[in-house]
Amino acid sequence: MLQYAQKRVHGIQDLERKLNDFGYRVGTRLLELTVWREKNNKRETRVLGILYFIHTTVWKTLFGKQADSLEKSTEHEDEYMISDNDPLISKYISVPKELSQLNCNAFLAGIVEAILDGAQFPSRVTAHSLPQEGFPLRTTILIQLDKEILQREEQLK
Repeated sequence: MLQYAQKRVHGIQDLERKLNDFGYRVGTRLLELTVWREKNNKRETRVLGILYFIHTTVWKTLFGKQADSLEKSTEHEDEYMISDNDPLISKYISVPKELSQLNCNAFLAGIVEAILDGAQFPSRVTAHSLPQEGFPLRTTILIQLDKEILQREEQLK
């Protein structure tokens, strides 16, 4: 998939956007499949509920384990982060030196964005590599919720 996309773009940002688009297509189908398998007819109406669903159920479906952390930003009220210390997507991909800035987890960000959009939580999702000691591949999925979601959340309180 990476080679296919690489031949059809003109730069790293275009390649990450293409990977994100591929992930979005997978995410729309994954949401339907996961909800059907869970046999949970209840739609999440809270931000923390849907984020916890992604952090646990979706991650287990995709990778066999839940994500390592789910955090709320201290600087921005509308930002949340899901971190994975050892992401499976980038573990077996060797990126050429000229593409060293490429983050293949843009594919995963697309999946998360599609799930949030499908669950009526429109947002912008990006992937960032944040290596830490012992975890050179650590990736954080940054979720920036639309302002209308925060207003809706306030009304539910």
